[in-house]
Amino acid sequence: MLAAKTYPQDHIDACRARMDAQLATYRTLAASADPAAVEAFAPVLFANLVLALDGGFVHRTRGVEGKDGNPLNEVRMLCTSILQGDVLLADSTIKYKPEASVLGLAIGDEIRLDEPGFTRLAEAFHAEIERRFT
Repeated sequence: MLAAKTYPQDHIDACRARMDAQLATYRTLAASADPAAVEAFAPVLFANLVLALDGGFVHRTRGVEGKDGNPLNEVRMLCTSILQGDVLLADSTIKYKPEASVLGLAIGDEIRLDEPGFTRLAEAFHAEIERRFT
């Protein structure tokens, strides 16, 4: 696939609906499962959901995405970091500022997402996709 400068709204909506469905399934499971098991499972699940979140838009053009530390950049950095060891790594091409990010992680922090954090990240990511790519 060639680099994408735009995404159809129906594609964005379908990706958002898939994330919403996965979050709903998690909430159902979490409500009925052993709390200790849920606490152990959640960071693994949400790290993988970050990869899935990015996967729907993996061909986005860097020029449209920008390099200003926006939620798209944050997800890009998280994906690279998750695949290399669960510690947030710097990306010299992105002007990342923890205090302006969705999750507030500093470079070198352990990536350990929970449901509220992932929900905020997914909402910000989809909003930024809509703003920049439609």
